[in-house]
Amino acid sequence: MREKILAVIEKNSRIDLNDLAMMLGATEAEVANEIADMEKEHIICGYHTLINWDNTSNEKVTALIEVKVTPQRGLGFDKIAERMYNFPDVRAVYLMSGGFDFTVIIEEKTMKEVAQFVTDKLAPLEAVRGTATHFILKKYKDHGTVLAENNKDERMLVTP
Repeated sequence: MREKILAVIEKNSRIDLNDLAMMLGATEAEVANEIADMEKEHIICGYHTLINWDNTSNEKVTALIEVKVTPQRGLGFDKIAERMYNFPDVRAVYLMSGGFDFTVIIEEKTMKEVAQFVTDKLAPLEAVRGTATHFILKKYKDHGTVLAENNKDERMLVTP
């Protein structure tokens, strides 16, 4: 039942418990208890709202920062990741395979604020060997949800 609950609430965390219980053929109490247990076990780590900031008047810049580091002896990557994810500006930190070690995602109001974060906070960390910052220009799909509006091509067809 856990996997089914997780699959549903991952797409819609606001689903009514009664509706979820009916979908799963369980009682509302069973579903509520299972969700509470998964929260205690840190399987369910939080509930978030996906907002398309492009449709608001609020200006935000999202940056994906590639970070190369030298792992610390005896601590590996975990201590470095902890230093990075404790910055309030940081939305996500991922350990990566390939040409760099971490991906750090931040949101700020301006590109200058992103640059300031990298130069003042991220790059000075002693384990950091290099960074490369990429700005997200437009989000088409985020967390499984399509954000781009389907605009019809209203041009007229011209034939010879």
